[in-house]
Amino acid sequence: MSTAALDPVSVIGRKRDGGELSTPQIDAVVAGFTAGTVAPEQMSALAMAILWRGMTRREIADWTAAMIASGTRMDLSGLCRDGRALATVDKHSTGGVGDKITLPLTPLIASYGLAVPQLSGRGLGHTGGTLDKLEAIPGWSAEVSPDALREQLERVGAVICAASADLAPADRKLYALRDVTGTVASIPMIAASIMSKKIAEGTGALVLDVKVGSGAFMTEYDDAHELAATMTELGADAGVATSALLTDMSSPLGRSAGNALEVTEALEVLAGGGPADVVELTLALARAMLAAVGRDDVDPAEHLTGGQGMDTWRAMIAAQGGDPAAPLPQAAHREVIVARDSGYLSGLDALAVGHAAWELGAGRSVPGAAVSAGAGVTWHAGIGDAVQAGAPLLTLHADDPARFAAARARLADAVTVSTNRPAVAASRVLGRVGAAG
Repeated sequence: MSTAALDPVSVIGRKRDGGELSTPQIDAVVAGFTAGTVAPEQMSALAMAILWRGMTRREIADWTAAMIASGTRMDLSGLCRDGRALATVDKHSTGGVGDKITLPLTPLIASYGLAVPQLSGRGLGHTGGTLDKLEAIPGWSAEVSPDALREQLERVGAVICAASADLAPADRKLYALRDVTGTVASIPMIAASIMSKKIAEGTGALVLDVKVGSGAFMTEYDDAHELAATMTELGADAGVATSALLTDMSSPLGRSAGNALEVTEALEVLAGGGPADVVELTLALARAMLAAVGRDDVDPAEHLTGGQGMDTWRAMIAAQGGDPAAPLPQAAHREVIVARDSGYLSGLDALAVGHAAWELGAGRSVPGAAVSAGAGVTWHAGIGDAVQAGAPLLTLHADDPARFAAARARLADAVTVSTNRPAVAASRVLGRVGAAG
């Protein structure tokens, strides 16, 4: 291919006109953007062209490979404990409101003698970040060196930490650009973004939790299914056993959204209790992860009720400097919203709850901004539960009481109470792609 054809303007024009980009073109533009020779304006134009024109299956695979090649790839081979090789398995969620599943799931899986290298992120906007939640624990650190990560995986089996800066740096740079140019909503680029990091992480198996509904990025099932199918194929191409669950995010998960609030709820699950939907989804993903590495002979519920998951949690938190016995932070102020009517809770909009938690200080609007550990929203009824007029329905938590008004406004139309009890879905799991299960 001629040098002219690799010029970023030529690449933009080809995709703008509906053409298929070649492997050399994709390699050149991703490498150039990472190095700074392809300008942000040029990559913005290409991202918009991809958003409108889409990508073929081969283009998505090449784009993913180019982002992996922009940095280092972790090598988790050779992990062992007591002379026995450790299989690696990970989980990734596309994000939702009240989605604290990583917290109980990671130590639960590790308690079966597996290695779970959970590289996680921080929240931005209405969805919470796993690292923000764990940083509510006194002393806990998200920063783990590659050597320390291997040591902790071999000794404890579970690590939840930040990814190093040299892991798929093209994705980090491109995601920031897409976020401010209105080009996030591209299934090819979402799939490549997620899978480039997970493949570069070096895990042997991966289970995806693709959220569907008002509180998720994918509000329609068909779009979520397309994303899940694309990602599982990319994983298979890279030799990573990948499967996916599609799960409901039309109402928030559990009974809380906020950093320390969600850690508290995760601990309830690890203690054998917790909200039924959090327990159900934790176990559904656990079974899929165990099956992915040939351990479908065990029932993960036994390690919740038996305490093995909690034991691994304490070891994981302590290994990263945290005090698992320390009290969690609480917000300085609370405000209760009561039910206006009696009946049955038939709707609680996940997006509105997420926005309210953000208004209260649990989230951030720009990367790097501080978050409040104790801020957030708790709800006292789930879908289908009876509610009484005048009884507490929602509790708002904030360090600054001036934040309550904005949160109340976000929640003004979030709650629906019906005279008749609504039909309640039997499961949060809406579908499966690959061998998840």
